[in-house]
Amino acid sequence: MSESKKIKSSEITDERTYLNRRNFIRTGVLAGAAVATGVGYRLFNPPPPKEVVTAEIDDVIRSKPTSLKDELTSFEDITNYNNYYEFTTSKTGVASAAENFVTKPWTVSVDGLVNKPKVFGIEELLKIEQEERIYRFRCVEGWSMVIPWVGFPIKKLLDKVEPQGKAKYVAFQTFYDGSNPKGKGVNLPKGDNGMQSSLSAGIEFPYLEGLRLDEALHPLAILATGIYGKLMPNQNGAPIRLVVPWKYGFKSIKSIVRITLTDKQPITTWSRSAPSEYGFYSNVNPKVDHPRWSQATERRIGEFGRRDTLMFNGYGEEVANLYKGMDLSKFY
Repeated sequence: MSESKKIKSSEITDERTYLNRRNFIRTGVLAGAAVATGVGYRLFNPPPPKEVVTAEIDDVIRSKPTSLKDELTSFEDITNYNNYYEFTTSKTGVASAAENFVTKPWTVSVDGLVNKPKVFGIEELLKIEQEERIYRFRCVEGWSMVIPWVGFPIKKLLDKVEPQGKAKYVAFQTFYDGSNPKGKGVNLPKGDNGMQSSLSAGIEFPYLEGLRLDEALHPLAILATGIYGKLMPNQNGAPIRLVVPWKYGFKSIKSIVRITLTDKQPITTWSRSAPSEYGFYSNVNPKVDHPRWSQATERRIGEFGRRDTLMFNGYGEEVANLYKGMDLSKFY
């Protein structure tokens, strides 16, 4: 990553400052709501953030072990403000809903147009050299964070299965077992998982995503196994998820159980559910609005007001060449 596009210390939210700002904003907003609704006690006494306890990841290659002076977006916020429709459509309710999700044992099948298809156990994947990557994370809804992911480039996994020359896309499938809480089936962990139905969520499960093969092989695209040097919390996509920092967050599929290489563009959940609103590529682009809101600005968690949205979320120097000659208003 070029020096000019790396996350600057000044861009990373100091945890104490963030929490103070959040409490100030929440108090001001909720005060008005309390007057209007007459439920002041509940509003002024919200439950505390869900405490997350998770194991440390050994031998992480840190991205900035000495030069980074400011703290990142708080661990509490990252783990208590999530989109994970398999559990709930409430961002602040995911941590509780996913609390009992069982992620061991866990396997990821890599198949399709590869010479050496294989089923990988999560223990084997955790033995791949883990790196810390500090990335901007931009949600299609217009909010953003700066997150210290831990993981490894997707290329390291795909190299193990040897993609065939005719492979052009990579399809991803998330875990879903809403109809079978004991997790019986291929690649599914055993145990109660607390997932809701597709009817309740409003989208069809299992969740599907996809990338072009050259996107998946780009060094910025990673499979993440943790945040803050800790194993991935359930609500953030345990035990392993995709992170593609130049695309909107819904492309970074959680809790992956299958990866398939194919010669056809794969079906993706949101482009199937609302094709006029969510395209296959979903690159962060301030010039292409969502049909129901502008993408020109975003709200960085912990800041007042809004900031300008960066093309490709600020990673254009690294990834723009992937889309050379493409009309990005058409291939959105």
